[in-house]
Amino acid sequence: MEDVSESDSVETSIIHLPDDCLSFIFQRLDNVADHDSFGLTCHRWLNIQNISRRSLQFQCSLTVLNPASLSQTNPDVNTYHLHRLLTRFQWLEHLSLSGCTVLNDSSLASLRYPGARLHSLYLDCCFGISDDGISTIASFCPNLRVVSLYRCNISDIGLETLARASLSLKCVNLSYCPLVSDFGIKSLSQACLQLESVKVSNCKSITGVGFNGCSPTLGYVDAESCQLEPKGITGIISGGGIEFLNISGGSCYIRKDGLVPIGSGIASKLRILNLRMCRTVGDESIEAIAKGCPLLQEWNLALCHEVKVSGWEAVGKWCRNLKKLHVNRCRNLCDQGLLALRCGCMNLQILYMNGNARLTLTAIEMFRLHRADITLRTEEMMVIGPDWRLYAQE
Repeated sequence: MEDVSESDSVETSIIHLPDDCLSFIFQRLDNVADHDSFGLTCHRWLNIQNISRRSLQFQCSLTVLNPASLSQTNPDVNTYHLHRLLTRFQWLEHLSLSGCTVLNDSSLASLRYPGARLHSLYLDCCFGISDDGISTIASFCPNLRVVSLYRCNISDIGLETLARASLSLKCVNLSYCPLVSDFGIKSLSQACLQLESVKVSNCKSITGVGFNGCSPTLGYVDAESCQLEPKGITGIISGGGIEFLNISGGSCYIRKDGLVPIGSGIASKLRILNLRMCRTVGDESIEAIAKGCPLLQEWNLALCHEVKVSGWEAVGKWCRNLKKLHVNRCRNLCDQGLLALRCGCMNLQILYMNGNARLTLTAIEMFRLHRADITLRTEEMMVIGPDWRLYAQE
């Protein structure tokens, strides 16, 4: 009994916990202030904080990876700040430098510290990053799976270098990279056989042919406002795994039958299709897609002025799994076309419709009466479907 009493009187405190328990506690802190102050306790706790941190971003970041990963560092992150932080946090897996506009190519030399462990890197609006900086990334970060280079000054040369060094890339954002063309996309699609999503919106030098022969893992392509051609459309879907496709704002190179290949059977897994402002696409393409893409759940046809009665009839007849349809400001959607949609599309839940000059109030009211299961909405959606980063989740 005496021995038991003595053992009970032994003092214990949190400092006696082993490192793995302290690390467990740190990883479950939800408050940003608690995260930042954890290492102020002592050198041991500081070391645990350093090796436990997996994500880092800044207040100026355009991409919020995790609120707990926000740094309190001055928004004007420069080369010195970045060097200090990356030498401290060498076990990072996710790093966002988005919005750090003063960084340049030489700033990325500090990636040598966490580089081999990095899985995702965001450099959105890092205007000072060019091919030289991309070469540095390629040297130090061979295991990248996600990279976002929105509005960076990367060219085909830099993209090819990155693709050859980071074979495990899955998700790539190249939006508003005007120096990237089909040549760079070809290098990417042929070297990175695990690609799942690619965003190339507003890359005016891309026609789509660089995607030809892409991996069947490619399920998400956002090519809004690119100079796509019919052969390029075929290239984008050539892998056979496409589930989300955004080619809104398609160029004048896509004629009435220019999207027929989408309905050839290669894109049979397609679930979300955005053709908004594809003004020249006609009934031939619409009929082929309606028949050849049986899994289609959301289709944006807003401002597709050349879709006429036969096109709407095909949508009503063949799109049996369609849940959301956008027909805003379609000039040739008339009462007969709306009747076809009313009598078909049996799983339709939401119809976005406004500004259709050829529709009468009577036809609209009859639609409401006969299809009370469908919600009519007047807003016009500019963006549909999931964000490309959802495909980046591991």
